[in-house]
Amino acid sequence: PDLLRTIHDAYFAAGSDMVSTCTFSATCIGQHEFFHHSAPTRHDQAYYEGVLADEDLSLLIRELNLAACRIAREATDAAEARDGRPRLVAGSIGPMAVTASLSPDVSDPGFRAVNFDQLRRAYREQVIALLDGGVDILLLETIFDTLNAKACLYAIDELREERALPPVMISFTITDKAGRTLSGQTVEAFWHSVRHAKPLAIGINCALGADLMLPFAQELARVADCAISMYPNAGLPDPLSPGGYGHTAAYMADILKEYAAQGLLNFVGGCCGTTPEYIAAIREAVQGYAPRTIVAHESDGSLCLSGLEPYTHHRRDGIMFVGERCNVAGSPKFARLIREEKYEEALEIARTQVQKGARVLDFCFDDGMIDGPVAMTRFLNLVAAEPDIARVPCMIDSSKWEVIEAGLQCVQGKGIVNSISLKNGE
Repeated sequence: PDLLRTIHDAYFAAGSDMVSTCTFSATCIGQHEFFHHSAPTRHDQAYYEGVLADEDLSLLIRELNLAACRIAREATDAAEARDGRPRLVAGSIGPMAVTASLSPDVSDPGFRAVNFDQLRRAYREQVIALLDGGVDILLLETIFDTLNAKACLYAIDELREERALPPVMISFTITDKAGRTLSGQTVEAFWHSVRHAKPLAIGINCALGADLMLPFAQELARVADCAISMYPNAGLPDPLSPGGYGHTAAYMADILKEYAAQGLLNFVGGCCGTTPEYIAAIREAVQGYAPRTIVAHESDGSLCLSGLEPYTHHRRDGIMFVGERCNVAGSPKFARLIREEKYEEALEIARTQVQKGARVLDFCFDDGMIDGPVAMTRFLNLVAAEPDIARVPCMIDSSKWEVIEAGLQCVQGKGIVNSISLKNGE
């Protein structure tokens, strides 16, 4: 705890207005593979299935989060008393090492190591502890799978019905120069997927250096109607550099100065490799520039959807083409393939529709001989592994709520729920 307090103090002394808690992986899922020092070093399957589970650090989640909040708050109070200006504590919520959109098994692309509800419960536990610890902001950061983030946002939304909540900041990570997350979404597609949460700020952190992040910052500033945050790495990893990353503090600060000059920033800072020296240089570089003006977007009647890529449709565009062949009620061939569990062949029907111009794909598994929730989950998980299919938004189609819910819990983009009959009452 003394070391952590020293780190927070150093960043405040460098000019930070906000620090994040040391809770990036402080969830039961994030900690389940770490054990007390007294635990045996066995790592066989039985261990992970619950043997000696009392040694699992996941049991200490609330304690870890509360301790981290206390240390950060002590540093914040000390900095405020010293300088007389407000400081903030952001409760750091990391992305988890498992993903709801990607399979860890190359031989089974439909397999998931974790599901939406498991993520929701794990995030809920952490968020409650952060709230009890008194954080000023909930910070979902380094998001590489939008579905994981949606599970966290859903957990936060549930808590909103129970207690007052601080603002939420959302920060995702771009993993390549093409401008996509690890799970394949573009910048605008990601925004459409999470904008329902009405965050205080949306931003990008980690992965790339500031020199490679500028076009993505510009795109995000173009589409978002909230504040923008940017805290990139100190360049790409470089084992030959003294700090392990390619950019010096002066070089990184000079690049972020251009961001500020273009009016792209409301929050700015650093991620991996950015010591207090970097924060001091960045603060000096951007001072004097006005923050980005936040403009509420006037609705023009457009429907903004996303798969891996964004799709915006306006009434003036005419007909929206929806592929309806992945519907057991409308395609005997698709129904037969699903009943026979020939999912790979059924995927070709989805792929063909996209190739022929479908802008949205409808998925329906309402059939007496098909387990709807199981089939919906399995098929959508397989679709997620096919970028040429998953690039378009999904339409979840069912007359059964449990099937609709199962479908929504598999979709990282912003989709559509098809019309629901209320003929038997709500």
